[in-house]
Amino acid sequence: MIEQTEIYSEQTVLVGLITREQNEQQAKEYLSELAFLAETAGAIPVKKFFQRLDYPHPKTFVGQGKLEEIKNYIIDNEEIGMIVFDDELTPAQLKNIEDALQIKVLDRTNLILDIFAKRAQTAHAKTQVELAQYQYLLPRLTRMWTHLERQRGGIGMRGPGEAQIETDRRIILTKISLLKEELKAIDKQKASQRKNRGKMVRVALVGYTNVGKSTLMNLLSKSDVFAENKLFATLDTTVRKVIIDNLPFLLTDTVGFIRKLPHHLVESFKSTLDEVREADLLVHVVDISHPNFEEQYEIVNKTLIDINKEEKPTIVVFNKTDAFTYTPKAEDDLTPLTKENISLAELEQTWMAKMHDNCIFISAKNRTNIDALRSLFYGKVKEIHITRFPYNDFLYQNYTEEDFD
Repeated sequence: MIEQTEIYSEQTVLVGLITREQNEQQAKEYLSELAFLAETAGAIPVKKFFQRLDYPHPKTFVGQGKLEEIKNYIIDNEEIGMIVFDDELTPAQLKNIEDALQIKVLDRTNLILDIFAKRAQTAHAKTQVELAQYQYLLPRLTRMWTHLERQRGGIGMRGPGEAQIETDRRIILTKISLLKEELKAIDKQKASQRKNRGKMVRVALVGYTNVGKSTLMNLLSKSDVFAENKLFATLDTTVRKVIIDNLPFLLTDTVGFIRKLPHHLVESFKSTLDEVREADLLVHVVDISHPNFEEQYEIVNKTLIDINKEEKPTIVVFNKTDAFTYTPKAEDDLTPLTKENISLAELEQTWMAKMHDNCIFISAKNRTNIDALRSLFYGKVKEIHITRFPYNDFLYQNYTEEDFD
């Protein structure tokens, strides 16, 4: 497996753009998310740089003036060991920026891949991440071999540049082919496991990363899935049998989505996404306390459409009501109402009217409204169960006191 990028405790600089498609507020929010990604990987963000451009500079992502400003800051702060850009850089951009700044340069994709490599626990997840890493690395080999230009000539040292790059390219292509075959075998095994799960409704937890899916999984299934206040705490798909009242069903915890999720990872995590494709019911978990929860909600919905064109029954669970805050407007304040002025009660009324009985507001951490959540689950799962398996009995008969009178 490719080694993880060693960025633990490194001080880092973050760079983002304000463009026609990405306004200043969005750029700041996205760079805050990039800072969280960097912290999850073990780095320490110390400075953020923004620039207004219609589109990224084709050679250096930012303009020459901004690049010079960043360079001077790095020279003045020698402890900074890395710079991270909030977009995927082209191989040419990576090389040009490294040449100009003489510092380690990562882009958003590389940072996410590093976190995935760090978080992967099972052989399956490690194989998926390794494939994505090699696919990312392949077009960037030239940049990685620039050190060969400084090697001496002589016996055994002739033609180390392009010849070595071509050799490595063949090795990586062979490795990618082998990993794809390995994942095909794993996918078949996973598909077989899904077929052998019996006649039970499948429910999949989906949502943006760090919204509380694993905490909710632990609460409903009484299991001990790893949960942490960091991005991508869960990579491996976890399936647990859950029984509510007299009704059993299978609950799956999936990897969280994120803005600009690298397409290499989407391809690699096919078997994980198959759990979403084959689910009978989706539970979309949303962090209601996040300032831009609506955008996260839309990002997940768009990703789900890309994964699976078929529309599935969905429950929206607004989690983290315990962390929700808002700023009440004063009676004499005549300025326009903003989303920061909307209370939780108003949000509940709005979304309940929009989603009818397909959404609920809870706090998995404080176990607020969990009984109502279980009732909602029971009703939706039972409806699917009766339709799909009309002659299949439930796990056990639900007896009441009247049955014994």
